[in-house]
Amino acid sequence: MLQRSTIQLLRFPFSIFLTPVYFFALSQVPDIDWPRASLVFFLLHLLVYPASNGYNSYMDRDASPVGGIAHPLQPTRELFYVTMGMDLMAILLSLLISPWFCGAILAYILASRAYSYRGIRLKRYPILGYLTVIFFQGGLTYWMVYHGCSTSLSAPASLLPVVTACLLIGGFYPLTQVYQHSEDLADGVLTISARLGYRGTFIFCGVMYTLAMGLMGYYFWTLNKMRDFFIVATLLMPVALYFVTWARKVWRDEQQANFNNTMRMNIVASLCTSVAFLFLLTWRYFE
Repeated sequence: MLQRSTIQLLRFPFSIFLTPVYFFALSQVPDIDWPRASLVFFLLHLLVYPASNGYNSYMDRDASPVGGIAHPLQPTRELFYVTMGMDLMAILLSLLISPWFCGAILAYILASRAYSYRGIRLKRYPILGYLTVIFFQGGLTYWMVYHGCSTSLSAPASLLPVVTACLLIGGFYPLTQVYQHSEDLADGVLTISARLGYRGTFIFCGVMYTLAMGLMGYYFWTLNKMRDFFIVATLLMPVALYFVTWARKVWRDEQQANFNNTMRMNIVASLCTSVAFLFLLTWRYFE
């Protein structure tokens, strides 16, 4: 029986916030192998992401709100062993998909550990840490899903949506750090959000998200599927509305850059984005 702290710090519900890239990639796969698509979802959202979250919590030992947990418990050695076991299981099961997919999973795990491990601690560096997150959670994850879920395993993923996935994560990730500036700095971590400041974080994320939507529009235009882009843009309007409303609150009172508002932003963004790409995925079966 796992300890309560171990189960909490694996942060399974937080994996929901990372579903948009999966559904974005899946919606673009021409011919989907559904059994493999289910396995890819399991590997990423129930093994790799929770293990990464748990290892990060083991290294950080947060006493303040973090990643969907208002009152985190302190980790024990059990959490470390569980995350190692989950990683090993993910690597072994990924061989059922392809050697290339297995290599990508291994690269993701190693990058995640380098991001959190006290001996390397990529998260200490605002630019390098940021680029690590957006590449592995964005571009590489898009490629893994596209490759692993296609029937042929050889369908090449277009560069445009890969870069778009990076920008989508890039326009969102700093907002998850905006309430932790003092805690991170006390731990020797200078995040990109702390470097930019409260207002700078919102401006930067707004620019990155605008670039992501612009590149996505161009991608769908090259496919002659502008209808799909307008569907996505429409379903993402609540994200833009909440973002602007929250930014205005922070402009007036920086105390509004808090844990509760950040979690609301996470929920709105992940839910709307996942629904948008799920709609595209479902709609094509009725055409």
